[in-house]
Amino acid sequence: MNQSIQSKNTAGTIIALTCILSFAYAVLRYHIVGPVLWKDLPFYTFNKGIALSAFILLVFNFTFGPLNNLGVKVPEGFLDARRALGMTGFLLTLIHAIMSFMIFKPSVYSQFFLENGTLTLFAGLSMLGGILAFVVLWGYNLSFQTHLREDKKFIQFITSRNFLLTAMLFSLIHLFFMGFKGWMDPSSWHGGLPPISLIGFTFFLIGYIINLFGRR
Repeated sequence: MNQSIQSKNTAGTIIALTCILSFAYAVLRYHIVGPVLWKDLPFYTFNKGIALSAFILLVFNFTFGPLNNLGVKVPEGFLDARRALGMTGFLLTLIHAIMSFMIFKPSVYSQFFLENGTLTLFAGLSMLGGILAFVVLWGYNLSFQTHLREDKKFIQFITSRNFLLTAMLFSLIHLFFMGFKGWMDPSSWHGGLPPISLIGFTFFLIGYIINLFGRR
């Protein structure tokens, strides 16, 4: 089989499985065992599934290479799929950002707002981390653009160890301040299932540690 076709097939399989499992988990947690009304499935819950899919795909994109450097044999198809995983992860992140902006209001996310309608400190830190992470990921996504690939200094900077670690750190900040209060109270978890923000944070934390030691 042609290598490019095999790479596309591998990337497609990873993306499809990640999205299916993420959306299934969101539906299970928020609707089947949780209190969220089914009318909120098309936007609120769908956004949760998109967010989890984006987090996981981005971690895969960043981490397959460093994991291979640490001596863990990563299949060649997975390594070849990194570009598609990264671009898809960024696209899903963009969709998540737009959808979150549209429903980010006290009536939906009351825990992030004070009585006067302003953001809490932790909500502000989470939003700042999310915005910075998105900007850094956008810059990283530019490295895939054909007309910029000839700029060796730009590519070297945008794919450097420090740049990618910074992107992951901002994502960790966003996820941590978004949900850490809920993580501390397992009794409030719907059906005993961990919050999506905690799952995303765990993926990113593991990926960050792997990149910290395995990225050259």
